Amino acid sequence: MNKIIIPLLLLTFGFTSCKNSEKEIGKLEIAKQYYKALDNSDSAVMKTLVTDSLLTKETDYDYEQTFSKKEYIEEWLKWDSVFNPTYKILEIEQENEIVKSTISKVDKRILLLHEEPTVWNEVIRFDSDKIISIERKNVLFNDKTWERNRTKLLSWIDENHPELNGFLDGQTEPIAMKYLKAIELYNNKK
Repeated sequence: MNKIIIPLLLLTFGFTSCKNSEKEIGKLEIAKQYYKALDNSDSAVMKTLVTDSLLTKETDYDYEQTFSKKEYIEEWLKWDSVFNPTYKILEIEQENEIVKSTISKVDKRILLLHEEPTVWNEVIRFDSDKIISIERKNVLFNDKTWERNRTKLLSWIDENHPELNGFLDGQTEPIAMKYLKAIELYNNKK
């Protein structure tokens, strides 16, 4: 009887363990889903991936901002989506409890201001199975090109469409719509 019960218990335990591990999503997969949600501007998926409070850091500029989940999804993600972004994972790996990646991004704003995709390294930290912080360091970002093109855009808008001034004052969808309109008018000026 014990010869039958013990193997049966081991098989049951083994199947249960496999089922439970299938349900758990690893941190690497969460990070990949995050980048896919960014690329698709998918707020429904994003809601499942970030904590109630998300810390973002840009180490090149000693800048950090803490977003509530609502602010990040309903304001920043919507702002970002207006420019039709394309995010690409160039490299990604999990290292203990963090995920490190190299990301490329291009959109209508970046094409005008930077003239090519931007690339950065990112470190994603987790609280259980949710993203709690994202730290970014530029790999390919030309400040001089960005500033030169932004100055040209601002000057042209100020002279030709002053009603659009203020499109750099925040990251909400209505402000992004003004920004996009400014880009379109500027690009079509010739």
